[in-house]
Amino acid sequence: MKEKVHSDKAPQAIGPYSHAVKASGFVFTSGQIGVNPETGELQEGIANQTKQVFQNLHNVLEEAGSSLEKAVKLTVFLKDLQDFKEVNEIYATYFTGVFPARSAFQVAALPMNALVEIEVVAEV
Repeated sequence: MKEKVHSDKAPQAIGPYSHAVKASGFVFTSGQIGVNPETGELQEGIANQTKQVFQNLHNVLEEAGSSLEKAVKLTVFLKDLQDFKEVNEIYATYFTGVFPARSAFQVAALPMNALVEIEVVAEV
């Protein structure tokens, strides 16, 4: 059985999707971009966007009864792979112990012309 997850502390979906879905003991988040949920505005620059992405993911995972510490897989989408190093430095501050498995890709474009989007699979 699957369950929809919605967090009022994350940006509203800009399409027909859930913030996350819980199923089989895991939570699968939709990709989050660096939009401030209070203003609806995309943060400026790769560092600010990455930090906002992690805050949004934290809020969605918390609503699902999980956390970034329970993450087992992340997928990172970057508009420019040149930002990989800076994103990695910020990324590393959100995890301790075993880092989750991860993939990272450069993509042609992201919603709202974002610089980074990240999705997570975590244990509940």
